[in-house]
Amino acid sequence: MSEKRIMVIGGGPAGLEASRGIVELGYELVLVEHLEELGGSPISADYAALTPDMEDTGVAMARMVDAVVGNENADIRLSSSIASVEGSAPNFRVTVESGGESEVVEVGSIIVATGFKHFDPGRETQRYGYYEFDDVITLIDAERMLKGGGFVRPSTGEPPKTVCFIQCVGSRDRQIGNQWCSKVCCGVATKEAIEIKHLLPECRVIVFYIDMRVYGFWEDQLYWKAQEEHHVNFIRGIISEVTKRGDTVVVKGEDTTMGRPMEVPMDVVILSVGMEPSDGTLAMAEMLGLPLECHGWIETIDGALNTVQTPVDGVFVAGAAAGPADLEDSISMGGAAALKACSFVRRTSLPTI
Repeated sequence: MSEKRIMVIGGGPAGLEASRGIVELGYELVLVEHLEELGGSPISADYAALTPDMEDTGVAMARMVDAVVGNENADIRLSSSIASVEGSAPNFRVTVESGGESEVVEVGSIIVATGFKHFDPGRETQRYGYYEFDDVITLIDAERMLKGGGFVRPSTGEPPKTVCFIQCVGSRDRQIGNQWCSKVCCGVATKEAIEIKHLLPECRVIVFYIDMRVYGFWEDQLYWKAQEEHHVNFIRGIISEVTKRGDTVVVKGEDTTMGRPMEVPMDVVILSVGMEPSDGTLAMAEMLGLPLECHGWIETIDGALNTVQTPVDGVFVAGAAAGPADLEDSISMGGAAALKACSFVRRTSLPTI
């Protein structure tokens, strides 16, 4: 019955968890993913290990995928996109395109789990030289190297002796309009710092930060562990510019704790880029008539008391489509969205007395 089908748009962690909940509750699922495989950013961006547990990303995401793929209630559409949505809940008519063909799919509820995109450091107001210097990279570039089992200077292919992270690139920046903390960058940078020290024990690793925001258990799991066990240095400061001197890059800024300027030569500089709403998130918001909150992410109702229900009846949101979210947030929201979507189609299918 069409009213018992639920569509999940996006096959990343939030979408997979929502999908698992739907099929385990006995409802029919249509999962639409625009990439060729499930897993979202952890797979497409080649994350080496997940934050904060340090579990191999491939192993962890395969476990999530296996919980959905092969279930008799799951209809999975890879390399597919949403062309249009007509009607209203519980009678949505969604046109799904794939391989040059289109099909109208009738569903009773929709969960948007279209995630985020990584900030392009070329848009940053500071001069970090990402597109100028080979040895200035992003967290995502570093993940790809770490996933391959090594970490080298891109310019030489040799192991670096000094590495630094610059935090809050594309986050907490009113000049470019990104007035939010991206929530995960401090934790991910600290995780990567630990991984680099595992590979290169003699390498000096520094994290230049405005404020370290490793909340909850991350404080103990990552921050203190990085300092005490792996001797990662954390320096509170504002970085204003990255330049080149000889064969090294030079980080310039202010040590705000000591109140003095600093100029530090580095072999590799890693920019901790933040999150922005993905193109898919903005497209689905427009297609479904979903309002955006003041920062440009999909809006939910009732603030902190209802993190997945949108103002549009029968449409729910999960994960970073609703704002910066870590993996734990995304999984929790995916489960909550599944429960609410199932409840919605159940309630609307009951006969009216």
